[in-house]
Amino acid sequence: MEQPRRITDSFPRRRRRGPGRPPGRLKDKKDKDKVQVKVKVKVQDCPHAPSQSPPDPALLEMLRRFDLSWEYGPCTGITRLQRWERAQELGLSPPGPIRDALLEHRDNPDVTYRWVWDGMGW
Repeated sequence: MEQPRRITDSFPRRRRRGPGRPPGRLKDKKDKDKVQVKVKVKVQDCPHAPSQSPPDPALLEMLRRFDLSWEYGPCTGITRLQRWERAQELGLSPPGPIRDALLEHRDNPDVTYRWVWDGMGW
């Protein structure tokens, strides 16, 4: 009597790779000659470095309320200013102080981008 066929029978078998060898790469003699260079990054070079003072908590609260207000449309994948401008184009009359604050703090990612709630708080 014949054994039942399995889905894995239709695929070719591959040898398992040993530990330390990345998949899809063969051992190359040139790899031994390459020199690894370590890059040091300064805190000033980091785009999210705390070079600016944190924004006013009242401003962040106002922006949070704007984020949570569904009357201005979804806020996924766009900046707050893009959402404000889209709402304006659609005739939804978003609050003017929001736009002023976003333009004033344009370089601050805490103001420009919406914070995602992670269950731990804002």
